[in-house]
Amino acid sequence: MDEQNQQEQNQLETNREKLEQQNKPAKNYLRIKPFTLIMVMFLTIILTAGLTIFALTFGDKKVVEVVETSQQNERKEFKKLFEAYDELKEKYYIEVDDEKIIYGAINGMFDALGDPYSDYMNKEEAAQFNSDLSASFEGIGAEIQERNGNIVVVSPIKNSPAEKAGLLPEDIILLVDGESIQGMSATEAVLLIRGEKGTPVTLTIQRGNNENLQEITIVRDEIPIETVYGEMGEDKIAKIQISSFSDKTFADLRVLLEQYEKDGMKSIILDLRQNPGGYLSSALDIANLFVEKGKPIVKVQERDGEPEQYVADGGKKYNLPIVVLIDNGSASSSEILAAALRESSNAKIVGLTSFGKGTVQTVSYLPDGSNLKYTTGKWLTPNGNWINETGIKPDFEVQYPEYAKLTFIDPNSELKVGILSTTVNNAEKMLEVLGYSVDEVDNEFDESTANAVKAFQADHELEQTGVIVGDTTYAIMDALRQKIRDEDPHVLKALELLEEQATTTQNE
Repeated sequence: MDEQNQQEQNQLETNREKLEQQNKPAKNYLRIKPFTLIMVMFLTIILTAGLTIFALTFGDKKVVEVVETSQQNERKEFKKLFEAYDELKEKYYIEVDDEKIIYGAINGMFDALGDPYSDYMNKEEAAQFNSDLSASFEGIGAEIQERNGNIVVVSPIKNSPAEKAGLLPEDIILLVDGESIQGMSATEAVLLIRGEKGTPVTLTIQRGNNENLQEITIVRDEIPIETVYGEMGEDKIAKIQISSFSDKTFADLRVLLEQYEKDGMKSIILDLRQNPGGYLSSALDIANLFVEKGKPIVKVQERDGEPEQYVADGGKKYNLPIVVLIDNGSASSSEILAAALRESSNAKIVGLTSFGKGTVQTVSYLPDGSNLKYTTGKWLTPNGNWINETGIKPDFEVQYPEYAKLTFIDPNSELKVGILSTTVNNAEKMLEVLGYSVDEVDNEFDESTANAVKAFQADHELEQTGVIVGDTTYAIMDALRQKIRDEDPHVLKALELLEEQATTTQNE
């Protein structure tokens, strides 16, 4: 019996030694703390996403990349980050939220790039981003960008609440419903500005160097992504506006051009003003309709290697005189298209210097629904010019009339005799432009202003109260907007150029 007990005891000792040996960390292993493990997993996700993009981009080339396991585990450059986290986790006066800390660390990496086009988006922000070029979304309808710590309007979408409210390119949005958005990323600001259809949002904006801030209340609506608009009169000049580049833009434009061609189209005015961009593939497809086969459309240069040139291929071509319109709200893909048509198709450009976005981004989606959007290269015009932050200068610079820059009037604010404000000054300038004179354009709403308002109301079949509010405000704004369209100096210059070209062709 003693011999049996001794055997059992020996077996227990042997098992204990084996167990201790299994649990003992090897000299060449790294003991990983919980946060360290999380970060290693995160870095592995990024690496996997990056390799996926690499495979998608260069799938036709045989590339083999070996990554040693020890290199993944030993990321010494993150040692300081791990130590900082461990310090906070152990000694901060309240328990820290791991998820917030990790998101903050990732955001910090992107902020350190100093690139307004690179951003980390959490699940909610990514969902908003993915809806931008879908069939529709609910919001005010404006493209915005973070620039130098401010949220700046790139351009409002055509016929959107933002456009109707008078929001303009380069307006700086300081507050959203009284909450400061300075220092936020564009995606963070979008979450505050967007909302359900029918709900109001108040933006406090700064326009130009004007120290007087303006509050604009905009009622959110469903924003359909209709990106192609056109008309053609008896002169057979097709006026086509592209407001952004979605996945349907090329197909919609092609249908329109085919119809105009059947109707005898002789030339084209392509309006890319206040077009913030969109899908690069859409812009390339459209350029291919006008650029001769074999000629360059754009060059894309990544970190390593020579620029890759995209050239026009075969297919249907429209070899017609064309004038392109741009302004300071034309950005990204619209700049690519404008440059391609000028440098490879002899198109003339009219308007204002464009926004100046000369970089290309890609998006990597992470398993939890968040994403990483970051710059992968820069694009160059067919002649090799980089327009980043300088924009495309038009062949013929034509300014907008001053009255096109007048500030939107809130229809809920009542302007009547006795009111003294800069809004009155703005309203009087509108009345003057529309042909209703006041004794003096100043900040005072006096009897002459009331009489001008009554005359306007009579002409527009409104109750003659002499007060600017509600329907009268909307009618004044609509009349001004129509005047801007009817007397569009960019379109008038384009028509002049096309007429000159037609005359020259006839003489030859």
